[in-house]
Amino acid sequence: EQGICGKGGNLMHPDQQVFKSHGGKQAGLGWFSLGVGLVLLVAFRSFDGSGMTNSLAGFLLGLFLFLLGLAALFAHTKQTMVFDRCKQQIVIEEMTRKGTRKRIILFQEIAGSSMGYFGKPSNCVNFHFIRLHLRSGEQYILFAPGWFYDGCSNRQIMEARRQQLESWIKEGEIHSFCQTRADYAGCTRKS
Repeated sequence: EQGICGKGGNLMHPDQQVFKSHGGKQAGLGWFSLGVGLVLLVAFRSFDGSGMTNSLAGFLLGLFLFLLGLAALFAHTKQTMVFDRCKQQIVIEEMTRKGTRKRIILFQEIAGSSMGYFGKPSNCVNFHFIRLHLRSGEQYILFAPGWFYDGCSNRQIMEARRQQLESWIKEGEIHSFCQTRADYAGCTRKS
C-alpha cells in the first residue's frame, strides 16, 4: 500500500503543479500605459482658453497613466506558485529587482477556498482568481489580477484548479488523520 505520494505519480494529477506569471505581459501593459500617458500629456499640455477643464482632465489622466506605466516597469515582478501534494503546501515566490520573497502556506492552514472575479464581461476584461480562507482569519489571493497567469480569464480552468487544490487538501486531512489512528490500515488508499 502507498500513502499520498507513491512513486511515479499520476499523469492526470501530478504530485506538483507549477504556475508561472507572465512578466512580459505585465511589462507590455506598462509600456502601453506609458505610451498612452505620454501622448495625452503632450496633447493636453496647455490649459488656457475655454477648454481648460477638458485639457486639464486630459493632462491629469495622461500624467496618471504615465506614472502608472513607470511604476509597472520599475516594479516588474514575476511570480511562481507551486501546489505540492506531497509536502502538503503551496509555495508562492515573487522575484523582483530587489530580490526574492517566498511565502509558504501549508494545506493544514487552509480552512477553505472560493472563487473571485475582477472585471466586466461587457468589455471583455475579466480575471478569475482563487481566494484562500486561512484558519488565522486571513484571506490570500492566488492568481491575483495583474500577474497574467495562463487560464485566469477562463472560469472553468480556474474552478478546476481550485477543485484540484481542495481535493489535495482533503486528501492530506485524511492522511494526517489516519497516521494518528491505530486503525491506519483501514484509511490508506492505493494509488
